[in-house]
Amino acid sequence: MPSVFTPLVRALKLVVGQSEYLDYMDSFRYALSGEVALRSDAAMGLRVASDWGLEVGMLSEFFRNYALSRIAQVDIARVYDHKHRDFDPAIKDEGLGRMASDIAKSLFRKLATRGVVFTHETFRTLKATYYRIALDHIEQYRADALFNGLDINRDEEEKTVETLADVVISAGAHYLEKPQESPFIPSWQRVKSAIPDVFEHLLDAVEQDLAEGKDG
Repeated sequence: MPSVFTPLVRALKLVVGQSEYLDYMDSFRYALSGEVALRSDAAMGLRVASDWGLEVGMLSEFFRNYALSRIAQVDIARVYDHKHRDFDPAIKDEGLGRMASDIAKSLFRKLATRGVVFTHETFRTLKATYYRIALDHIEQYRADALFNGLDINRDEEEKTVETLADVVISAGAHYLEKPQESPFIPSWQRVKSAIPDVFEHLLDAVEQDLAEGKDG
C-alpha cells in the first residue's frame, strides 16, 4: 500500500520528528510485500500481529531485537502478485480502508513505545501532512507512468488519498481511545512456556494427518 505507508511514515517524520526507527521503516522499498525469511531462533521470540499491521509489526520487532547489520533487504522476485482488496471510499472500515487503519495504528503504537506522545492535535496535523505528501507521490507516479507509456487515473488516485487521509485521523482517534490495545498473538516462546510439550503435540498432529492422507 504505497499510497498510505510511505507518505504516512514521511509525514510522521515531519510531525513527531526524525527518529532512527522511522528512518529504518522508510528505508524499505516494499515494506508491505508480505514476504520475509528469518532464522528459526528469531521466529521463536517474534510477536506477530493478528491484524493488517502484520508487516509493520514484524519489521518493528526485528528493529527492536536485532542490530541493523543483521537485517537485509533483497529482491526475490521481479513482480509481486497480490490479491488486491476492493476499495470503496464510502466504506472506510472494510477492505483497503481497514488495512490502512491497521497499518497506521501499528505505527502509532510502535512510536508510543519509543516515547512519542500523541494527541488529537497531533493527528489533525498528521492528516494534513500526509495528504500533501501523498499528493506529491501521485505526481511522481504520474511522471513514471507517462515515461513508461502507462495510463494513470489522476482523479481516482486523488480520491483514494482523500479517503485515506480521513482513515489516518480516524485511526488516530481509535488509538487514543484504546492505547493499550495489542493485537498480537503469543510468541512461540510464550506458548512453549505455557505448554512445554507443544511441539510434540504439533509433530503428532502432522504425523497423524500424513497417515490419514496415505490411508485415504
